[in-house]
Amino acid sequence: MSNKQLTGRKAAARDMFQAAREQERERTQPLAARMRPRTLDEFQGQEEILGAGKLLRRAIESDKLFSSIVLWGPPGVGKTTLATIIANRTASHFETLSAVLAGVADIRRIVDEARERFNLYGQRTILLVDEIHRFNKSQQDALLPHVESGTITLIGATTENPYFEVNGALLSRSRIFRFQNLSTRATEGLLRRALQDEERGYGARRIEISDEALHHLADMAGGDARTALNALELAVESTMPDAQGVIHITAEIAQESIQKRIQRYDKSSDEHYDTISAFIKSMRGSDPDAALYYLAKMLYAGQDPEFIARRMVIFASEDVGNADPQALVVAVAAAQALQFVGIPEAQLNLAQGVIYLATAPKSNSALGIGAALADVEQLGNMEIPNHLKDGSRDASALGHGKGYKYPHDFAEHFVAQQYLPDALKDRVYYTPGTLGYEQIIRERVQAWRAKMGKI
Repeated sequence: MSNKQLTGRKAAARDMFQAAREQERERTQPLAARMRPRTLDEFQGQEEILGAGKLLRRAIESDKLFSSIVLWGPPGVGKTTLATIIANRTASHFETLSAVLAGVADIRRIVDEARERFNLYGQRTILLVDEIHRFNKSQQDALLPHVESGTITLIGATTENPYFEVNGALLSRSRIFRFQNLSTRATEGLLRRALQDEERGYGARRIEISDEALHHLADMAGGDARTALNALELAVESTMPDAQGVIHITAEIAQESIQKRIQRYDKSSDEHYDTISAFIKSMRGSDPDAALYYLAKMLYAGQDPEFIARRMVIFASEDVGNADPQALVVAVAAAQALQFVGIPEAQLNLAQGVIYLATAPKSNSALGIGAALADVEQLGNMEIPNHLKDGSRDASALGHGKGYKYPHDFAEHFVAQQYLPDALKDRVYYTPGTLGYEQIIRERVQAWRAKMGKI
């Protein structure tokens, strides 16, 4: 056998070995990886942007994705999968970068190669940047001119709000498509396909699953396809077949495989800010049911209960105020109870405080501090009226305190005199509300201001 023949046989054997290893790698991948959709027809959910006749679907099917796009949505809803489908359909060269691992040097290399590829062969380049929100400003700026010139078509995938996390100039040159959590029905469809697929799923095995079990897996996954498929895989692989070789997935097995509903909640995410906003607005709107729901949502998701308690204490003064002075006492008591008792028991103390705040009469008159602070900042250090100054040190030399009228020496412990600096003597910062205890305060303050000539 000649050296050339021997070399050829070795190369063929190496290729066969590599192919076998690749097949084995694919076979041993997690179910969620094996079942990743390869075509648009296999793709589940996101009908609003990928339904028949929709702009993005037309662009992918005709390989006319000329403008850059940003795919925004929670984990497990198909952003990276869609990018992979685009890669499989397009005649363009497809590159992938992870924003966690890549740097400016990687971007420059891809851009240089894209420019050369287009000049030599007229082939366009599509670049997927996964978790693009993790790119810092300089990295995003490095992409900008090449996206603008069309050297590369960008697909950015992100779980964070791109309007906050992505360079505005880069966004202005991209089309944003927002992905939603998969519906329970769409997730059930994914699970059924995994059970029926003989090549990548469990179609070659004898598996019986109850409708209740299937629904539980889909429902508890919270719209995350990856979580649902991982739970199905755990249920199947951990269950012994019966004497006939059939694996029975019951509701009890499904419940063991995914025991807690997945919550999309992160301290730095939109969900965090949106939920605390809804919580505050529900209390402000006097809806104790909604307020308790958002409290429960935050506690279930693992939000720091001290953060919730602090927001309640702020709310007590900002939105209830002296319409019910007891609100601040209750809010502070709930915060102290949290420190003393701890979670989970203290969720009752927080709930009691939330109910009290939501049902209390409302007043935002304490916000008058904002106008007072603005005057302090804009007008500087105004001269305090002489009769209000401390007379214990400079009374004889400077006349500090001279002319001060001691209110307790007068009827009803009140006497009209000027307290604000001269330039602000007629300023009103506090406007009492008309609800609860503040109605009494309102009548009292109006009478005092009338005697001082303020109204």
